[in-house]
Amino acid sequence: MRRLHPVSLAALALTAPAWTGTALAQDAPAIAQADAPPVDQSPGEGEIVVTATRLPGQVQTDSPPILELDEQQVAAYGAASIADLVAQLAPQTGSGRGRGGRPVFLVNGQRVSGFREFSRFPPEAIRKVEVLPEEVALQFGYPPDARVINFILKDNFASRTIEAEYGMPTRGGTSTAQGEASLLTINGPRRINGSVEYTRTSPLTEAERGVIQTPGTDPTVPGDADPADYRTLVARDEKVEANATFTTGLGEMGSGKQFTLNGNVTRDVRTSLSGLDTVLLTSPSGDQALRTLDADPISRRTTTDTYSLGSTFNAPLGDWRYSGTLDASRTDSDSRRDRRRDTAALAAAAAAGTLAIDAPLPSVADAGFDRTLSRVWSASQKNTLAGSPLILPGGEVNVTLDAGYDWTRIESRDSRAALGETQLTRGDLNAGVNLNLPIASMREGFLDAIGDLSLNLGAGIDHLSDFGTLTDWNVGTTWKPAERLALKASYIQREVAPGLSQLGGPVILDVNVPVYDFTTGRTVLANVTSGGNPDLLAETQRDFKLSANYDLDWFDRTNLVVEYFSNRSSNTTEAFPLLTPAIEAAFPDRVTRASDGTLLAIDRRPVTFAERSSSRIRYGINMSGKLGKPSPEGEGQGRGGRFGAMMGIAAPSQPAPASGTGGGFDPARFGEMRTRFCAAPEGQAPDLSGLPERMLERLKGEDGQIDPAKVAALKARFCAADGGGMRTFDPARFAALRTALACGVEGSNADPATLPAEIADRLKGPDGTIDPARLAEFRSRICALPADGSGGTGGRGGWRGRGGQGSPSGEQAAGGGRQSGGGGGFGGRRGGDGQGRWNLSLYHTIELRNRALIADGGPELDLLAGDGLSDGGVSRHKVELEGGVFRKGLGARLSGNYLSGTTVRGSGLPGSSDLKFGDLATFDLRLFANLEQQKWLTGGGEPGFWKGARLSFRIDNLFDAHQRVTDVNGLVPLRYQPGLIDPVGRRFEIEFRKMF
Repeated sequence: MRRLHPVSLAALALTAPAWTGTALAQDAPAIAQADAPPVDQSPGEGEIVVTATRLPGQVQTDSPPILELDEQQVAAYGAASIADLVAQLAPQTGSGRGRGGRPVFLVNGQRVSGFREFSRFPPEAIRKVEVLPEEVALQFGYPPDARVINFILKDNFASRTIEAEYGMPTRGGTSTAQGEASLLTINGPRRINGSVEYTRTSPLTEAERGVIQTPGTDPTVPGDADPADYRTLVARDEKVEANATFTTGLGEMGSGKQFTLNGNVTRDVRTSLSGLDTVLLTSPSGDQALRTLDADPISRRTTTDTYSLGSTFNAPLGDWRYSGTLDASRTDSDSRRDRRRDTAALAAAAAAGTLAIDAPLPSVADAGFDRTLSRVWSASQKNTLAGSPLILPGGEVNVTLDAGYDWTRIESRDSRAALGETQLTRGDLNAGVNLNLPIASMREGFLDAIGDLSLNLGAGIDHLSDFGTLTDWNVGTTWKPAERLALKASYIQREVAPGLSQLGGPVILDVNVPVYDFTTGRTVLANVTSGGNPDLLAETQRDFKLSANYDLDWFDRTNLVVEYFSNRSSNTTEAFPLLTPAIEAAFPDRVTRASDGTLLAIDRRPVTFAERSSSRIRYGINMSGKLGKPSPEGEGQGRGGRFGAMMGIAAPSQPAPASGTGGGFDPARFGEMRTRFCAAPEGQAPDLSGLPERMLERLKGEDGQIDPAKVAALKARFCAADGGGMRTFDPARFAALRTALACGVEGSNADPATLPAEIADRLKGPDGTIDPARLAEFRSRICALPADGSGGTGGRGGWRGRGGQGSPSGEQAAGGGRQSGGGGGFGGRRGGDGQGRWNLSLYHTIELRNRALIADGGPELDLLAGDGLSDGGVSRHKVELEGGVFRKGLGARLSGNYLSGTTVRGSGLPGSSDLKFGDLATFDLRLFANLEQQKWLTGGGEPGFWKGARLSFRIDNLFDAHQRVTDVNGLVPLRYQPGLIDPVGRRFEIEFRKMF
């Protein structure tokens, strides 16, 4: 097979039948400047050999993706931002490894300084999403404890977006209002994004949920205030956030060098209430009364200011790829909490008989407040170098080297502490190496009888200024005995130090916190201490994983994932666990009780366990497909496609070469593609190497294989005498158009009378006359192109059409406006292939083992057999569901989570009780409509105001499910009232979003 020279398919995209047009338009950039590797072939009669090219920005790995989403599939989620999309992808992006947290994020296959760099981008800017296994993180210098999400962005895109949201529980009591404005411009390697967001949440009190108060806290004298009115379940919260990101290419065009700078500022003010000041009065006769001083609650107000700065630099260094990231932040926290007032004088007066216990109480002086100040500085600089320096018989050896320095400093001061300011500083100098060694390869023909086999080896070292030297190493293998089956195994051992905040976080005391006491079987209000513990130890982790990924012949794509995890750790850092009798016996100095055994206080600062071990199986299925039939020929291509076809002018595209630079329509390359198709002898299929994946999908039959009949039909249309309506670029016609539009003539305007009739018709408004705004926009786009009609490089190429890049439908037309793969085009409001999209993901996790050894020689807790470390214990079964449908601008999504019930044992002594936590299944429903596509709203004409508008309606906890917690008598302890476990319950939210 000869090497395929770069070929632009833009003109073909504008004029091909409906079953190929959209795919060509969206995927032409993928091959515009990509060469297909030479492969020897001797196709038999009727046989079609296809060599596909990799989309620029995709991650090159031998690990198959768990999930892939194209533009239409992304649109089917109805997400407002990339952050919203990530939240909806939780089942597919979550890891069952039991380590790590948020997934690893990449943009165009490269590291970023942080998620905030692009979290506010609209999903319409995404060309493709890849979700990859945890092991892929090693290629980018990350530990293999979280899955990798790669966002491939469009080369050209522009939007301005405003959003307004309002949500509240169906039972009322609290509400959240949010407003956001953002802008984004992507022009080749240059990206500019800015956003401002304001969120306000009103408080919710225990009285508004009918929470029964703990005995001994209700006032006993009529007229005193009810403390339930002054205890918040949801705090008052006001938050404002501003974010800006700038990305640009450096050096000469095509150098591949890119620099990003990101800044973020956040202020969050949170106010909560902890009840009222009370005094217990005892008369000389022994009568008692609990009194509230006044309706002045004990409040806590915390103001948190965060300032963040991040930068990324990516550049090729010979055959290597360098990436440097910097993420720095400063967080200032100021927490003020009211002190209890001195009521000793009142108690003494009542005991002496000088104050009647039911008489109005005299005022008591305000005791002021306690104040906790903290400032946390952090900076992380990471350098990675990736390349393939060696070639073995099985393929290239991939090497990733990383080195960096992390620095953290905590400064805290508490007015209740006599030691003054606390300062903790940690420096972490780290380095690592990862090698991927190909052992056998079907592609290379080396040991291909066993399939594809590779070995992964890695090691790292961290030198911490406060913990000394810590090491880690890992080994793994990936085996693909068949094209559709991938098997993986990995083992990781690493030493991990506790976080600096876990060691030295400010000590904070919360009063009147409801706590269930397993020893007495009662709920009490206790003082709870939180903060850091400087006595924590370094943890050693040993993790083992086996996994299988199998692609099935169901729908467009279906894959089955099965994973087994085994984790074992020693000297683990744990949040202070649920206060069961076993935990109290292990940490007696953390609990304070009165002489009668009443629980008074708990110190919940972190602790060290001797050992933790667990194992689990997680398996799931991901399915996706299409709904309905493709649109008839021409439908959905938009005016841009039809217009370009009529004029014989190929809409300029902005391809995405590997270097990240722009590109344009090349008549010679298009002619070569047409020549190659038409040169194929009658009855023999043309060479399809290098065609985009989506176009190839259009050429497949029901059996999933390339259909020779479809290829023949495309060839016949392509090679018809008149080009099948697919006229190539005509320089003379383009030059005449530029003359009619007065391009390059200072101070001149286009004369509508000189425009070709077919163009003038497309520029007319509803009144039948040429719309000046449309004409001006069209003129600016055409005149901005080079005189030879090429798309230029890195400019504002592409004819920004009505509803093109701004359409929230994601079903862009062949001439879908200023976006990667959209080509040119004036219009393209409906776009897409006319088919809907659906997907379903379902995952089930089964806990096989979960144990905790508190101390060497001490008790070992079986968390699956009645022992507990947290509220609810550990569920043996967990199910995650996510799916939805989307068609013609209407979408619905449903997500669900299920946790099986658990039991936490008491001590078995009199007064103690077991607790049973019931099963819990919750579902969230989201409905959305792209208003510009609703004919009943637009009248079937131009969308006007509704262009780029979307309305969403969401219901969280659709069935208002609450976990039921009961003791051995079937009663609900006060601490586990539904209003305390989930005070919000079922909640609805309405959102209006408009893109300009």
